Amino acid sequence: MAAGGVHQLCRDKNTVMKRILIVEDEAAIREMVIFALTRAGFEVDEAADAAEAQTRVFERLPDLVLLDWMLPDSSGIDLARRFKRDKAAHEMPIIMVTARGEEDDNIRGLEAGADDYVTKPFSPRELVARIRAVLRRISPLEDEGLEVNGLHLDQASHRITSHGKPVDLGPTEFRLLQFFMTHPERVYSRNQLIDRVWGGTAYIEERTVDVHVRRLRKALESHQHDRLIQTVRGAGYRFSPQM
Repeated sequence: MAAGGVHQLCRDKNTVMKRILIVEDEAAIREMVIFALTRAGFEVDEAADAAEAQTRVFERLPDLVLLDWMLPDSSGIDLARRFKRDKAAHEMPIIMVTARGEEDDNIRGLEAGADDYVTKPFSPRELVARIRAVLRRISPLEDEGLEVNGLHLDQASHRITSHGKPVDLGPTEFRLLQFFMTHPERVYSRNQLIDRVWGGTAYIEERTVDVHVRRLRKALESHQHDRLIQTVRGAGYRFSPQM
């Protein structure tokens, strides 16, 4: 397949297909991913390098970019940073695809703005599951609720309950909890939380994050949910149902 083509299966005219841009210079991997995503019901566009990827994104913004770490004309990390600095593309979700399995490399990908990462070799089923999970987190249904260990967050009404009893949270603590509940079992630095919860253009000091995490824990403490938010020394915070 030539890079730059758009691939899709026929779907009911009322079904809105999510459009995925795969940025990968190895044709064999690109074709395998295109086949898997098309079968899963996605519309797929492709690019073989960073320059072509930028053209594709700004021609028509995709719903998600699957971005290889190593590209012939740039690194995926640099391209992700360029997208996140651009006003039109900064909210576009990105999954990094990399042969690097070290934790520091994965953290670098997340710090560059990636929403998730997949390490080669990966199975097509895992990749499809990761893409669907990120799309659900980025664009949750209006009436979709989140629940962990009896703690329920209603995204439509902005109400929090613990086993049916109301939990009083301020707006920032609500957004922080919402982010944690939709991104479990991952460590996020204070700078990452500033970018994801407050927005990349906000000027927030790192210690402000600690203040709001303390307030959130205090609100959850009487409901015995404060231990869901774990401090990872030297790294940041993690939300984990496994207490």
